[in-house]
Amino acid sequence: MQSKVLEDMNNNYSFWQHKYGAYLPNEALPKGSYDTDVLIVGAGYTGLTAARELKRDNPDLNVMVLDANEIGFGASGRNGGFNMTLFGMEPETTVLRWGKAKAREAQTYMQKAVAYVRDLVEKEGLDSDYEHTGMWRVAYTASQEKRLKNTYRLLCGLAKEGSYEFYDQDEVRKRLNAPQVRAAIYEPETGILDPCKHVRALKKLAEKAGAKIYENSAVTSICKVNSGVEVKTSNAIVRAKKLVLATNAWTHTLSGPRKLRSRQRAVWTYQVVSDPLTEQEWNALGWDDRMSIEDNRQLVHYLRITKCGRITMGGGNIGFEYGNDMDKWHDTNVWQDLEDHFRWLFPTLSHKKIYYKWGGAVSANFDMVPEIGFIGDENIIYSSGCIGHGVSLTQLNGRLIADLISGVNSELSRFWIVNRHAIPVPPGNFLSYAGVKAITSVLKGVDWFEERDLRKASKADTKGDVDA
Repeated sequence: MQSKVLEDMNNNYSFWQHKYGAYLPNEALPKGSYDTDVLIVGAGYTGLTAARELKRDNPDLNVMVLDANEIGFGASGRNGGFNMTLFGMEPETTVLRWGKAKAREAQTYMQKAVAYVRDLVEKEGLDSDYEHTGMWRVAYTASQEKRLKNTYRLLCGLAKEGSYEFYDQDEVRKRLNAPQVRAAIYEPETGILDPCKHVRALKKLAEKAGAKIYENSAVTSICKVNSGVEVKTSNAIVRAKKLVLATNAWTHTLSGPRKLRSRQRAVWTYQVVSDPLTEQEWNALGWDDRMSIEDNRQLVHYLRITKCGRITMGGGNIGFEYGNDMDKWHDTNVWQDLEDHFRWLFPTLSHKKIYYKWGGAVSANFDMVPEIGFIGDENIIYSSGCIGHGVSLTQLNGRLIADLISGVNSELSRFWIVNRHAIPVPPGNFLSYAGVKAITSVLKGVDWFEERDLRKASKADTKGDVDA
């Protein structure tokens, strides 16, 4: 079994892909020339949802979907599985950049997105290991707790009544044996799922609706023509009236209109998962509510329980892709930091081994909020900038894109992220490198300052153990 773990990790599979086991992908697009009404590139949450909703709205529409790998290889099959309402980065950032009215609209959109995913799972009976268990956002230090209270007040002003509760340390300790947690915001209407199971269930729904899906069919070029768009793979040509680019973190690598390369860049985030916990260990931990958890550090950690009785943890430091290599799947330093944080957060599990480690790319832009845009005459629609919070967002975005393709003037299609004037990513690598280094240095500096007393206490505890 250990050899299989190492093999899958070396092949850049996520834990969820590894856990899923054998998977038979659809055939690649055969050699030839094709015509279709709508071509969707990218078979993740966005692309598959858009395909299904388009076919449900317009059964006679010809819809094709291409993916460069097998479905579930990208972010949709390797994320943390949080069905959550966070939009962009922090709500404070959204309010500062866009104002309270748009932040309130975004919060409403995200609550609809969470409900959309939950309803889909329940109505279609999807085997997604879905649990609607709520979410905590936690603070470790006094300064973080102060910020957390401010965030709570802001969220209560943006969301409908009853969306959030605040727990002090006494309340926290009734529900979780994690002595480092000082306070938490509890959001009951969120959930968790197995992302790989879910994306492959979405594939079945899209096919059931009548969409044609081809895996391992990488696009080599995109060209606008009089009749719409012409897309090439290594051995085929597809002419489409409408093209949807649901490639997110990979969008800048596509060979096509120049605008594609300026929308976003890939940010890499990493995760680890523990061995299964015993009944005694779960009892000692007291995590009976099974809520997901995210801290309110600048470089956040996120963690949750799996259906198979493990704990996953991700986040902390990040990797950034300056070119088109897309090869930052492994980072032993970040994995070690995550393992250390896991043991620090849960002292009763300090002996627990890490079973699996993986990484993946998410789409980030300079505005730090999602974007759905058109290129030229609206024959090409792209979606990007989920900032790692895309499980619910991307699926409702798929429904929104279906409205745009069909020309429906809906509440979704009027959402302000559609065709907004986003700040483009600077050309070349130097400015991107300098900008990312500056931003991450500031974020690390804030975390260091807020957690300096924690490190002192940790060093003192270690010295005490040695002296004893």
